[in-house]
Amino acid sequence: MSERQSKATDGITLKMMLTDVIDLFGFKDLYEMTEIRSFDDDHPQFNKILKFIRKNEWAKDKIEKMYRGNLGKIAAMRREQERNQRK
Repeated sequence: MSERQSKATDGITLKMMLTDVIDLFGFKDLYEMTEIRSFDDDHPQFNKILKFIRKNEWAKDKIEKMYRGNLGKIAAMRREQERNQRK
């Protein structure tokens, strides 16, 4: 991991990372990209997914890698959300 990516994720919890990647990609796409079955449930439950990811290092690594690899898209998504809230 580069120093820039490391600094960008300092203070970011797994819960925050998971929230951002879900907002960016959605449950179905995340299932296809990660093969984490909890994303493919008929009614995915955030806390259930978070608990699973915390218990399984391989799943945690996938989410963290996905988060770090999409920092630019996540920042753009947040800016768009902020603009929409102001309207």
